[in-house]
Amino acid sequence: MTTRAPAPAQTVFPALGTTAALLVTDPGALPAATAVLRAELATVDLTCSRFRPDSELTRVNLGAGTSMTVSAYFAEALKIALRAARFTDGAVDPTVGRAVSALGYDRTFASVRPDDTRPLPVSRPAPGWQRIVFDPHTRRLRLPPHTRLDLGATAKALAADRAARTAAATTGSGVLVSLGGDLATAGPAPDGGWRIALADDHARPITEPGPTVAMTGGALATSGIRVRTWRRDGRTLHHIVDPGTGEPATPVWRTVAVAAATCVDANTASTAAVVLGDRALDWLRGTALPVRLVGLDGEVVRLAGWPPDSPVPAQGGRP
Repeated sequence: MTTRAPAPAQTVFPALGTTAALLVTDPGALPAATAVLRAELATVDLTCSRFRPDSELTRVNLGAGTSMTVSAYFAEALKIALRAARFTDGAVDPTVGRAVSALGYDRTFASVRPDDTRPLPVSRPAPGWQRIVFDPHTRRLRLPPHTRLDLGATAKALAADRAARTAAATTGSGVLVSLGGDLATAGPAPDGGWRIALADDHARPITEPGPTVAMTGGALATSGIRVRTWRRDGRTLHHIVDPGTGEPATPVWRTVAVAAATCVDANTASTAAVVLGDRALDWLRGTALPVRLVGLDGEVVRLAGWPPDSPVPAQGGRP
């Protein structure tokens, strides 16, 4: 006679303007793992939020043009952001903060005006990540004058990676952390792997069969232009900004899902693909990362061994 392992236990709660989900293979580990995740989320919010007047990022942006020493956590987040900029040749650039705010995304997304009649300001390219002066050893930082950082493309993914690793090490359980649909895993996976449903909107209930993948480790991130949208001056805008123009990236891909060893790497590649648009396929092939892209017309493109779509039952759920 064989016994089956218990089903993963989970908790879901709002965080960082999105939804945080935590799954553990050992139900008894859920309280300790939840405490780890909540502590990580509190730290990344206080350090990297654009919307908190008391965050370290706000202080850094107000001090643009002067030298300052940043905290160890901020230094790690900035180091990751600059690595993403180098890896994507600037398609993912942390100096887009002023451009994102100018478009109207200058407050938590729930507070963004859904139909803003104010005229759009003239768009300008981001100052460029190469102009940031940063010594990771001393943690001394100097931003160019009038520059605002936006670490949103990488800080949430970093928090997912850190929380999953720490929760698994603390509890010995297999762990999956999902922050707005960006997933990081650590420790042993459940039998058959973590089953993940793919969709344009991670928070929308599943009402009909759709594609799913099984993960036994690593991370998965999805970037898209369908969820965080608003209208301003008669135009529909989205939150992924092309640093080269200061405008929302030209819509080519509805969603891009990338699998990688870390959520940071997966999110960096998925965001870059949205920004690169028609140029994304050649760039993605160079990364050798498994990718699933969905065009505006619904056509699906798979690269680097991404498996064919496998349906998930309508009554299923996503982390």
